[in-house]
Amino acid sequence: MRGSTPVAVLLPAAPDRTRRRLATLGDASAELASGGPASTLSFGLPGLDAATGGLQAGRLTLVAAPPSVGGSLLGLAAARKTALDAGREVLYAASGPNRADIFRRILAAESGGDYARLKQGRLTDYEEQVAQQLRHKNHVLFIDDGSDLTAEDIAETAPHMNGLALVVVDRLQAAHSARLPLSGDRLPAASQVLAGLARTLNIPVLAVVDSDDPTLLGLLDADVVVRLSQIAADPSRIQVTVTERDFGAIGSAVLRPDLVHARFLDAPPSRGTELAKAALPYTSGAQQGLPADATRVLAALRTAVGDGDDTAVDNLGASLVQAFASVTRLPDDPEGRRLADALRAYDPALRAYCPALNTDAAGTGEQQAPTEQQAVPDPLEKNAEQTPDDADEQQEEDGLAPGDEEDEPEGHVFPALKILKDAVGRSKMHPISVIGKGERDSGPWPLISEHMDGEPRWVHPDVTATRVPHVRANGKRVRRDQLDVPDSFGEGTLCMIDRNGSFPSACSAVPLAPNKLLHTGPLDAFDKTKAGIYLIDIPQWNRTDMPHPLGRIIDRPDEDGRVWVTTPHIKQLEKLVREKHLGAMPTIHDSWTGKYNESLFKPFYEATRKARTELVQIGGDPYKAYKTRLSIALRLLWPKRPSQRSPFWRPDWRMSMVAEASVRHWSVAFRAVEQGHRLLALRNVDAAVFWAPDGTAPATYRIGTGFGEVKAKFVQPGQMIPEGDD
Repeated sequence: MRGSTPVAVLLPAAPDRTRRRLATLGDASAELASGGPASTLSFGLPGLDAATGGLQAGRLTLVAAPPSVGGSLLGLAAARKTALDAGREVLYAASGPNRADIFRRILAAESGGDYARLKQGRLTDYEEQVAQQLRHKNHVLFIDDGSDLTAEDIAETAPHMNGLALVVVDRLQAAHSARLPLSGDRLPAASQVLAGLARTLNIPVLAVVDSDDPTLLGLLDADVVVRLSQIAADPSRIQVTVTERDFGAIGSAVLRPDLVHARFLDAPPSRGTELAKAALPYTSGAQQGLPADATRVLAALRTAVGDGDDTAVDNLGASLVQAFASVTRLPDDPEGRRLADALRAYDPALRAYCPALNTDAAGTGEQQAPTEQQAVPDPLEKNAEQTPDDADEQQEEDGLAPGDEEDEPEGHVFPALKILKDAVGRSKMHPISVIGKGERDSGPWPLISEHMDGEPRWVHPDVTATRVPHVRANGKRVRRDQLDVPDSFGEGTLCMIDRNGSFPSACSAVPLAPNKLLHTGPLDAFDKTKAGIYLIDIPQWNRTDMPHPLGRIIDRPDEDGRVWVTTPHIKQLEKLVREKHLGAMPTIHDSWTGKYNESLFKPFYEATRKARTELVQIGGDPYKAYKTRLSIALRLLWPKRPSQRSPFWRPDWRMSMVAEASVRHWSVAFRAVEQGHRLLALRNVDAAVFWAPDGTAPATYRIGTGFGEVKAKFVQPGQMIPEGDD
């Protein structure tokens, strides 16, 4: 009976447990102070590193992205940065791609080569050189692409690697697969193993999961989650949201997928980025002094910038003008001055409507004088730094003066205007050279703008361009470009290409309509017998090694996201579609066209080329006079000021000629890039900068003094780009 019978209870002996080490605040403080780069690794993407704080030791970071968004490329970016740049050991556990895929992706990202082409085994000489350099770094990146890879396998391998700095797991598959242990309902347990590995070895562990399902991410319970999602308004940009367990959202960034080169790039900051930063003290309540309406609009702008919604940022411009129109003073402190500078930079037009921006930040009423760093660009400087509004304003001052419309005197070294008038006058198509003033405010003419030229304003996303002060020989202060090239490009120099006579050269075959443009409306396809202007959707261009084929045309779409282009760009897009660089021709929503002609300016081109051949050798004043009269003749095709008389008024002719020059400039640079050369910058219709590892210009260019030929100069990285001499 339990009541009268003693019951003996045997208790197991207490285990001899080792005392757990306790850390003091002093220990934690010392680790933080001595941390920094040694304990925090980088993705190699400054915007993302700022949002995440980097990859921190002892933590499991999860990159969550639906298939095809590119989550694996972030894992690869961290591995490349840690192994190839920092020279530290990385274990790349590949449950998806195999080692050959991984090497090709690394090679594409490091060399700028086409990943699809590399998969075919076709390498340029430069890519082969980069591949050889990568092979010599086999002591820092270790790949496990074995079958049946488990989290336990990774946790067993990692401790035996001396100096291991990072583990990347590519990838965890949300859908169950019998052949992949790292998939389906086995993922939560695997995540716990990887989190334990990070803690045990005190290193970052980065795992990629091919889903952004909140339920699944909650089950995986990572320390940090980096979620990738496409921005609906701009599929070429990826929104990144960073959340931390126990804290929620801690940061965000916007990236650009460069799938051609198997990598991500930091997206260029929105033009409202600096204004959003300057607005923070006011929208958070830390700083007072603005009307409620102004604070509300600034808060909306901060939200739009954070979401990567450039359209919303641009649309807030009118609201900013209205909200700040009644603000006569801004606070006289660093925050107020920063806000004033950011408002001016966001939109120069704000100065015209906001009294506070026409005075200094203290509201003294004194006009601010530009410093040397804020010097107004020279409108005649070919590479002058301009905002689009600056450019429009300067182009109203078209460089023409009263009397320029008169024919050159007898015996002039080059009577350009006479020659151009004669070329138009003797055409068998009886062109209409002047549209009457009564017609200029209707029909197609108000639709034509300088932005239809398609001139590129582009710098490679990995290259930093800086405008630096420069004093010309005549004492005039201007600003010049300086390009800083990352170390990942290897050894080399900058090769500057300057095309000779881009505009007159384009006159050899400009596709245009000599007579009036008629409204031909929407078109099912481009009619090769017609030329004129066309309203099209902006075609998607995913390459980051070349600017968009339409250049700055894409910077000012209408409210439907469409742009007006001339015939040269329509022909260029057709060619890119034929060669499979573009998926499809954009829809033509509207058009104004006339009978197609390419020969209208050809006699002018031939005379100009012949004169240049002779006068470039003479040089001096005769050559200067030739260039002056040539420029005047072409500008007179569309004088901007109503007071300027001219034998011409055909903006479609002028813009077709400039667009043809832009297309030719872009196309030659594109051929060079296709041959493996790396383009650093492309500007206007004549300036290109290439990276030259071997110190030579791309073979797609002909060196010489004739039309269509180029001058090539070489400078070291970080040096100022000199002025052209032609």
